[in-house]
Amino acid sequence: MEEMAIEASFRSEERFTQAEFRAWVDARSPRDDARYELLRGRVVMSPPARPCHGRAEVTIASLLERYVAGRGLGLVFGSSTGYALPSGDTLSPDVSFVSHARLTQGEGVGLDEFFALAPDLAVEILSPSSISRDRVEKLAIYAENGVAEYWIVDPRRRAVEVHRLRGDAYAEPEIFVEGRIRSTVLPAFEASVADVFLGLDAFRTRGGD
Repeated sequence: MEEMAIEASFRSEERFTQAEFRAWVDARSPRDDARYELLRGRVVMSPPARPCHGRAEVTIASLLERYVAGRGLGLVFGSSTGYALPSGDTLSPDVSFVSHARLTQGEGVGLDEFFALAPDLAVEILSPSSISRDRVEKLAIYAENGVAEYWIVDPRRRAVEVHRLRGDAYAEPEIFVEGRIRSTVLPAFEASVADVFLGLDAFRTRGGD
């Protein structure tokens, strides 16, 4: 079934600064399990992820963590990590990697703060509610903030688009539907497309994500 671009469940009319957004998020109920980001000054809410999305997130994070940790290259983070980007946006990629070089260049981060830097690699996993944001808005924001590599992962089509920064914009993506995914941010990293989507067949008959 062809995917439909469904609007986010919530996008604020009011505009926020990053500091105002942080205070707003801190005031939310502990029982609120939605995901909030700040895109171009507006708060955007995404509903909790479905199993297909969550499974892909864990798999990709595990593949990257094994490679990164084994070589001491930096740190890999999950979707609960927020980045207060220089552009004024605050995003939380589904998976991200920050190199030791970027970690040491920054001013550090407290236990209760968002990262005040951009990741080297950001991964977004498509959901019906996020297609437009991931392919258009976030792609532009990640490029603007110098995210060297941006992966768009499509669980329904079993495809991974790798966008690589060329100057201040991303070049045409390399699309992997089979074979092995390669990264320039993580030299010599390879992962098979089959491994990225391992276990997702269990959700196929239920409509995936």
